[in-house]
Formats: sequence, C-alpha cells, structure tokens
Amino acid sequence: MPGLFEGELTFEVLVRRLVASLWHVSTLSHGVSMNNPARTTEASTYPAPALTRRDLMTRTALVGAGLATVPMAWATTSQHKETNTMRKRKLGQLEVSELGAGAMSISANYGPPADKRQGIAVLRAAHERGVTFFDTAEVYGPFTSEELVGEALAPFRDQVVIATKFGFNIEGGGLNSRPEHIRKVVEASLKRLRTDRIDLLYQHRVDPAVPIEEVAGAIQQLIAQGKVLHFGLSEASAKTIRRAHAVQPVTAVQTEYSVMERDVERNGVLKTCEELGIGFVPWGPVGMGYLSGTMHGGTKLDPKTDFRSGFDRFSPANLVANQPIIDVLKRVGARKNATPAQVSLAWLLAQKTFIVPIPGTRNTDHLRENLASIDLQLLTLDLVEIDTVFARMQVKGGRMNADQMRIVDATV
Repeated sequence: MPGLFEGELTFEVLVRRLVASLWHVSTLSHGVSMNNPARTTEASTYPAPALTRRDLMTRTALVGAGLATVPMAWATTSQHKETNTMRKRKLGQLEVSELGAGAMSISANYGPPADKRQGIAVLRAAHERGVTFFDTAEVYGPFTSEELVGEALAPFRDQVVIATKFGFNIEGGGLNSRPEHIRKVVEASLKRLRTDRIDLLYQHRVDPAVPIEEVAGAIQQLIAQGKVLHFGLSEASAKTIRRAHAVQPVTAVQTEYSVMERDVERNGVLKTCEELGIGFVPWGPVGMGYLSGTMHGGTKLDPKTDFRSGFDRFSPANLVANQPIIDVLKRVGARKNATPAQVSLAWLLAQKTFIVPIPGTRNTDHLRENLASIDLQLLTLDLVEIDTVFARMQVKGGRMNADQMRIVDATV
C-alpha cells in the first residue's frame, strides 16, 4: 500500500490500528466498559508489544475473522447514546471539562452579535451540562465578549475556569505585548469579567517587537500577585513555546486544529506540548463551521459581520472542493447516529488526552449537539477511515486571510 498515506500514517501505523481495533472489539465482547476517558488514542489506550512486519501482516489477516466472531460487540460500538457524561482533562496542572465553550462567536466575527440574553442563556446552559472551561478575549467585540462571559458566569464563578487573552493594541492597531500594556489590559479584563483573577491568560498573538521572555516574566509577576493563575500562548511556534516555558511554565497552547486543519501535527507544536506537559486547546475545532456539513457552494457570508467571508477556504469553489472530508464524516456519523460536527469533535478528543476543544455557538440546540460528542466513541477503524480520506485529498484554501496569517508565529 505504498503512497496511500502521507506523514506518519504509514503501513505499520495503519495495521497497528487495525490490530488494536480487533483487540478493542474483543474486549467489548467480554464485557469491558467503553467508558474510557482516554478513548482510542494510539499509544495509551492500546499498548502493543513490538511487532515485526511479518507479525503485522499475520495479525492483520486475523482482523476480518475476529470481527466475524463478535458481531454483537461491533454493533454495540456503533450505537451512540447522548448521555453527556462530562469527564475532566488536564491542561498542564489545570483541570477542566473535556470540552470547553468558546464565547467569540456569540459576540463577534460570525455574523451580527447575538442578543445579550441569548448569549447568557447559552453559556449558562453549557455550565448546567458540565462545561467548566470558558474562553474569551478582550479583542472579541472588542470587550463585549468578556463582559458577556463575566455576567453569565458570575453566579457560579468559583465553579468554572475562565480563559481570556491579551496582545492586541485595540485602540491604535497592531500588536502590543509590552509588560506595561499587559498589566494595564489585565486590570481592565478583570473588571469586565467581574472577577479577582484570570484562571488562564493567553498571549493572543506573539509580538515580534517584544522578546517572549519579557512577556513570560510579566505574566510571572501577575501570577505572583494572584491576578493571573496560569499562562498560555496562542498561535505560537514550537520554538517560542519552549522559550516562554523556560521562564514561566506554559499551561496551555491554543491554535486552530481540526480534522481538516492539521498544521500543528507537522510544525512541532503538538509534539512540543506533549513533551513539556502543556495542554492543547484547539480553536475552530469544527472547521469554523464548515465541518458541521451545513455549508455548500451557495453559502453566503456577510463581509460586514462574518470574518470567514475573507478566507479563501470559504470561497464557493473551495467549499465544494473540500467536500470529501464532509462526506467521510457523514459516513462515519451515519453508522453511529451522529452528526459531522459530533464526529469532528470526537476525532479531536481521540487524538491526545491533553487536548480540550472549545467549540463556540450562540444556539442551545447546537450546544447540545456539540456536547453529545463526548459520548461518541470512535473505533480505530473509524479514525483510519477519516485519516485515509484526508491523506488522499489536498485541503483547498488557507485557514485565514493573508493579514491574519502574517501575525501567526512561524519562528523556527
């Protein structure tokens, strides 16, 4: 099967996954519980001894026969019950719900801002369903997203983790991560969020004019004062993460990551997080809405209120060209009574146990749909099917426009 897979999806990896899937099905047939919070990760859930290529070939031949002997167990794994049993994961030493809630789309960038009461209702509904991790930023709105999050979460502030971000010069334009600016905007964020501490404070974009060591030092001082509890980076390179972590431990890194956007698998960011014990928070986990399967070549985005309208990936031609990834999500979902969005989120949760996606929505129905993904178990064969389609296609269109990509850290 040479040339079928790109990157690390080699023949041996494929066969190991197939063998692991047989083991998984066999254990299910003997009454082993499916409620494994680690899900179907390659290394942790299915430990395997070293195998030769001949061993791999031999064991692969057994997969078909093995599946034939446990049809009832296979059927069981294909059923998805929406029980929403929220588990915990750790971003570094910070414990949060395995799925978070992004607040940006309520207040900005995905159409006109939602009604304030609607936004508060969605965030509180998320908490009622077990979400403890909420993400915002001063630049969303600007400022209105933090205000909304602060008001929505005030009644149960001590039960949740609030993450926000600094790094933009909102009044003058451009980036600003100078220590004096950080101290100033943190005070303003605390007021908008109606709190005395920020649980997780990210640098929103790396400022090339300010050494990352100075930024980390400024956050270290705020942590000593109790105004910030944990330090994060957003859209930072692997090298920058290491430099910052050497000064002040980084708790989490936030970068776009989804079934169709996998740069962090190739540029060392995900590997660095795993090596240093840093949590990873994918933004855009449903492909900025594309992986919901509801967009098509005729989808219209308002250039005045929807920032996706300027992204090449959302051009009519590319919405059509990237359809193969939607098709495989639908196929997998059809076997499990799940939507493409749910499969997308379950795929992320299955990659690493230190990954915590933060899907955003202003709609309670979509919230329930997203949260149902935590009970969706993807088999190794499901993951292989998705990865096979991805390896065969070339995703069309950049993930953001040229101006926004210019401020994404690519330091090597």
